[in-house]
Amino acid sequence: MIKLKPLAVSLFIALGTGGLSALLTQGAMERYRELEQPPLSPPGWVFPVVWSALFVLMGVAAYLVWMRDSTGRNGALALYGLQLALNFCWTLIFFNLQNHALAFFWLLLLWLVILLCTLRFFKETPAAGWLMVPYLIWVAFAGYLNAGVWLLNAG
Repeated sequence: MIKLKPLAVSLFIALGTGGLSALLTQGAMERYRELEQPPLSPPGWVFPVVWSALFVLMGVAAYLVWMRDSTGRNGALALYGLQLALNFCWTLIFFNLQNHALAFFWLLLLWLVILLCTLRFFKETPAAGWLMVPYLIWVAFAGYLNAGVWLLNAG
């Protein structure tokens, strides 16, 4: 049985994190388009669409874990909160500070924490773990893009 209020809170936290980072990086896509891009870089409109979908999936995954009555739930949700914070900070480092080298290494840390969170979510409920897999894949791709931007625009 779906509990609407906890689901709404979980979605609000995930989408709110993404929305706030987007608000704080307004105009960033214009600057991003001016940079030399690595092969396979998607058009700019893809990013908000993909990130919105990923934040919804994350929110649902966190909701599923939150609704579990288990001893591992709090640890899994702590990792979830940490990866949200790291994700939020990456956006500011990459776009606002335009420090693509630091952003790349930050993204590696983010990916590792997402992996740990995903594995913990799988232990809580496989559905939550599977909902995190697209995010894990996308952040790996973002790492490729970040490294490409860093290397192609160095100096």
